Order: sequence, then C-alpha cells, then structure tokens
Amino acid sequence: MRILVQQIINGLTIGSVYALIALGYTMVYGIIELINFAHGDIYMIGAYGGLIALTLLGAAHLSGMGALITGVVAGMLLSAAYGFTVEKLAYRPLRNASRLSLLITALGVSIFLENFVMIGQGAADRTYVSLSMLNSNFVIDGVSITANQIVIFIAAVAIMLGLDLFINRTMTGRAMKAASQDSVTVQLMGIDTDRIISLTFIIGSALAGAAGVLVGFYYGVVTFYIGYLAGIKAFTAAVLGGIGNIRGAMVGGLVLGLLESLGAAYISSDYKDAFAFIVLILLLLIKPSGLFGNSRP
Repeated sequence: MRILVQQIINGLTIGSVYALIALGYTMVYGIIELINFAHGDIYMIGAYGGLIALTLLGAAHLSGMGALITGVVAGMLLSAAYGFTVEKLAYRPLRNASRLSLLITALGVSIFLENFVMIGQGAADRTYVSLSMLNSNFVIDGVSITANQIVIFIAAVAIMLGLDLFINRTMTGRAMKAASQDSVTVQLMGIDTDRIISLTFIIGSALAGAAGVLVGFYYGVVTFYIGYLAGIKAFTAAVLGGIGNIRGAMVGGLVLGLLESLGAAYISSDYKDAFAFIVLILLLLIKPSGLFGNSRP
C-alpha cells in the first residue's frame, strides 16, 4: 500500500507537468487544427529561461519564494515570446496552406530550436539552481513527499484552474472559443482572428515554460533535447483527454502520469518512457476521440 501511495504521488507530480504542456497542444489544435510539434521545444526554452533568471538571482543573493516565482515568470515570458515569434514567422504565412505543409514546418521549427539552444547553451547537461525551500522532505507513515512535489502540483493545478476560468469567464476567452468553432463568422463579427491565434500561442507557450522551470527544479538538470520526449508524452496526454478539449488535456496529463508511474513500479522501470506510446497506440485503436471527445476549447 505504501508503494502504491508513493507512486500515485509521483505520478500526479509528473502528470501535472504533462497536463501543462498538453494544454498548449490542445489550445492550438482547437483554434487552427495544427499539431504544433515544436511545442515541446518551447517547454525546453522555458526551462533554460528559468535557469538563466535563477542564475542571475543567485548572483544577486536572492533566494526562496521570490526566486522561485521570478524563475517561473521568466520561463513563462521567454517561452511566450518564442511561441509568438514562431506563430508569426513560421505558421501565419502558411495559414491557408495544406496541413502537411504546416506539419513539416512544425517539425522543422522543432529541429531549429533544439540546435539553436544547443549552440547557445552547449550540449552538456546544465545543473539547475537549487532552492533550499524545495529540499524539505516529509515522511508520513512511510510515504515520502517532497516540498518540490507539493509546489509542482499546487502550481500546476492553480495555473490550470486559472486558464479554465480565463477561457470560460472572460470576453477574450469566449472569443477564443468562438474562433475555434467558426473563424469566418467570428471575423464578420469584428473579432481579429490573427490576434486570437497569437494569444493562443502565447498562453500555451507560457504554460509550457512554467512546466519547464518546475521540471528543472524537480530533476535538477536541463538539456537541449528534453523537449522531444516531454512533447510526445504531452501530445499523448492531449489525445488521451480528447485533442481540442482543455479539461480533457488536464485530466489526460494526470492519467498519463499515473499510468507511467504505476507501470514503472509494477511492471518495469526500463519501459517507463514506452508506456506513453503504448497508451497512444491503444487509444487510437479503441477510442480515437479520447476520453472526453474532441470538442473545441
């Protein structure tokens, strides 16, 4: 029982990260029906943005909650800037092109971003700044919970709930929902679809950036290729919940994290990364529309 509870905690932690990244996939698909395979690399850039900010803060002798928040905000801002730039320069000129052209462009952008970061930051792993407040460890009846895990879960849930409220309770969020259902009619009503699409990329990229910083704290290292595998797993989470469904992406990320953690504990840790692909294949065979269908955001 202790092992089960421990793995559930671990699964919810990493599942929260998958959910944050998956939201970017599902939001973009909901608006323009594009699978943005460069999204995982935007997550990676956010992790480096947080690392750079935290390194500078360390030089200024700042630490604690202020450093944590500043690191996350820096990662979100840098990722949002990259997401906006990628949409404007790479995807917008191909808005009316075939989906295959957009897919190939997304793959090209992914390769470019990976190599761009590798040249700028080096190919070696970079050690993340350690914050003493995250190193606390609580043991309850043999089950270990770290402060890092608590922070990741609470931060991820808060961000996801904030996004859900934004989409469903604000005029801009409703405009995004309307654009996902009928972009032509939305334009006739005076809504700037280009602005809505850019905002979608900005928000989705910012969420991925926050996930990158949180993962950097969790594992303690970051490297230029972490976006590849995380991106595929997050895409699986989005498909699991129903691509285009925001709440489905949240649930899909948590479910995938639990399946991965429990599978590693009770089947084999050697196949931990393979579980996401197994889930994706089975899902496409059994229920291609995902757990919650494919309704738009």
